[in-house]
Amino acid sequence: MKYNALLIANRGEISLRVQRSARRMGLRTIAVYSEADRDARHAREADGAVCIGGAAPRDSYLDIGNLIAAAKRTGAQAVHPGYGFLAESAEFAQAVIDAGLVWIGPPPAAIRAMGDKGAAKERMRAAGVPVLPSYAQGDAIEYPVMVKAAAGGGGRGMRLVRGAGELAAAMAQARSEAEHAFGDGRVILEPALEGARHVEFQVFADAQGHCIHLGERDCSVQRRHQKLIEESPSPAVDERLRARMGEAAVAAARAVDYAGAGTVEFLLGADGRFWFMEMNTRLQVEHPVTEALTGLDLVEWQLRVAAGEPLPLAQDQVRLGGHAIEARLCSEDPARDFLPQSGRVALWRPADTVRAEHALESGSEVSPHYDSMIAKLVAHAATRDEAREKLAAALDATVALGLPTNKSFLAAVLRDAVFARGTATTEFLAQRRFAQPGPQAADCAIAAALLAASAGYGEWQSWSNSPARSMHLRLDEREIALQFERGTYRAGVELRVLAVEGDAARIELAGAEERVPFIVAGGAVHLARGGASFSFRDRSHQPSVRRGVALGDGRLVSPMNGRVAAVHAQAGETIATGQALIVLEAMKMEHGLALPAPVRVTSVHVAAGAQVSPGHLLIEFEPA
Repeated sequence: MKYNALLIANRGEISLRVQRSARRMGLRTIAVYSEADRDARHAREADGAVCIGGAAPRDSYLDIGNLIAAAKRTGAQAVHPGYGFLAESAEFAQAVIDAGLVWIGPPPAAIRAMGDKGAAKERMRAAGVPVLPSYAQGDAIEYPVMVKAAAGGGGRGMRLVRGAGELAAAMAQARSEAEHAFGDGRVILEPALEGARHVEFQVFADAQGHCIHLGERDCSVQRRHQKLIEESPSPAVDERLRARMGEAAVAAARAVDYAGAGTVEFLLGADGRFWFMEMNTRLQVEHPVTEALTGLDLVEWQLRVAAGEPLPLAQDQVRLGGHAIEARLCSEDPARDFLPQSGRVALWRPADTVRAEHALESGSEVSPHYDSMIAKLVAHAATRDEAREKLAAALDATVALGLPTNKSFLAAVLRDAVFARGTATTEFLAQRRFAQPGPQAADCAIAAALLAASAGYGEWQSWSNSPARSMHLRLDEREIALQFERGTYRAGVELRVLAVEGDAARIELAGAEERVPFIVAGGAVHLARGGASFSFRDRSHQPSVRRGVALGDGRLVSPMNGRVAAVHAQAGETIATGQALIVLEAMKMEHGLALPAPVRVTSVHVAAGAQVSPGHLLIEFEPA
């Protein structure tokens, strides 16, 4: 190797993933961290670590000068950007090279060529790769259309528009999101293909001119144009189609003199025709799916290709075995339109039956400054059904308590009949509804019993000489009368707490024993049962709070931690139903806050750029 010390310009599970391969190859690993990540696993587990600035990405992980200085200061000879932040920045790649360091990624010219989606499409058309047309100014537009950021990717700066009346607002939102995410607010318009699938090909090239693909991944299950579940092989791709699409992917990479790992993304129609969407000039979040099928270490390939070594395999030597599926576990609330959630993971225990990529520990803080994905689980099996069932069971077994996640939602998707048939398209989640499991009487009773049994919680009444004791609890807004007599708790149902063993309790309910992971933290009891996660806040000693109707209190408050990206209302203005009054930016996405009826704004309490937390008063209003 031409280098022996590697700086990883990323955080969390991405940094840990690169560290794992680099360490196995004998390389010294150097992590970087922001003030928010000072105690993070990726910083602790590297051979060296250096602080690069404040919590916000622009002050740390996006600061090219600080990253180059960190590499110089720590003696790093190479820089790996991970697969986020600056991984697709030609400016960063060039700065690394100009500093005399080895860049673990494609040439800056290739990043630049593929970074502008409009220009990239023209290059692909010239290379014979099928490309969807883009609308130019003045063109007659046929709806639906897709508004897309001209730079960047990951679903940011994308909006589906079904009619002319929606176009102006969608373009404004896409421009704003693209500007904040990529520093480039340009957008392009192209036809929206409904009923299509999102299929991408993993490509790899070396400096000697060899380029191959490692098969496809189907990424059609998405929310907000961001992937949630990825699998390989695609249920819609046979050997002949794989060969055709693979050839197009390799042609796309060759057209920009590519080197290293990249992903060429296509839309695949029901008729078997496919069109180039974009090329991600980096390793993807979902690369473990390809690693599972091929048995290869793609990070090792990156490190070796950057050192000047040739690809270890030719195209006819690539073998794909079995089926692999990945699910992205995110700190978000599917019941509230996948609203991102930040806070503390009180108890974390991933399933040990699948590959789990994460940087979490019990007590880890999920920051509003970074992406909402907190882990990914990857199952590999001989058949698709086996992999699907294995991953769903692993999600059930994974314990993630303390803040809302999409864990149960992902398991429900994997068990859905349409997904099981392999017919899900990019519209799948928009067309299906998945009920979020709510707590049942037994869950509430268990929570009350565990809370009462915990030291320092509650005061039993009638305790003196009576074998029966009673206690009144209020968990969230649920009033619970709990009784205890001769080892049995009663609160609508009868149960026994047989033992508390670390972070789980053995419960006897309806004559059967079960193990219930739980933790009492932050004034709440959190527990996991039947694959679902529940949190019950103890409000027993707090006054009751009247819950108003949607417009009852005339106050719009922030539902999350975030930054005010835009204010679309002023005092005295009347706002129509569904029109965004405030746009919040959190976890790399923008979220418009609207009301279900027309209102007249009476006062505005925030301005663009303000940082807000849950419950922060944004706007006061009255019915219009």
